[in-house]
Amino acid sequence: MLKRHELTDAQWARLEPLLPPHKPGRPRQDDRRILDGIRWKLATGAPWRDLPERYGPWQTVYTRFWRWTRAGVWDQLFAAIQQQADAAGQLDWSVHFVDGTVIRAHQHAAGAKGGTKRRRRSGAARAGSALRSISAPKAAASR
Repeated sequence: MLKRHELTDAQWARLEPLLPPHKPGRPRQDDRRILDGIRWKLATGAPWRDLPERYGPWQTVYTRFWRWTRAGVWDQLFAAIQQQADAAGQLDWSVHFVDGTVIRAHQHAAGAKGGTKRRRRSGAARAGSALRSISAPKAAASR
């Protein structure tokens, strides 16, 4: 029985030829099981260490995810699937389009420091300067 976050046979048949080839040497863990583990983790948001055992060791799934991320495998995969869907006429570009110009960011997301800069005096400068209190002279004058 297929679990909730696992690939169907049709999905796997479409993805398998797009994955990076196996390098000679030590045999690699089953790609389908690793992909199912990655999909489970991303769908649930759970920590990597909570990955169910049926997907293999969490360290293996985590390592494959980050290696493929650094190598750009995910971008290549998504581009190839999109290209296949577009060639098959399965994409309606008037619907499947994201216009980033209408997405507003919060003012704190701009990256610039806000406010005016206040000059800070060093500890030595503060220690060397005389105390400035306007209440002390008034208190002495009122006696």
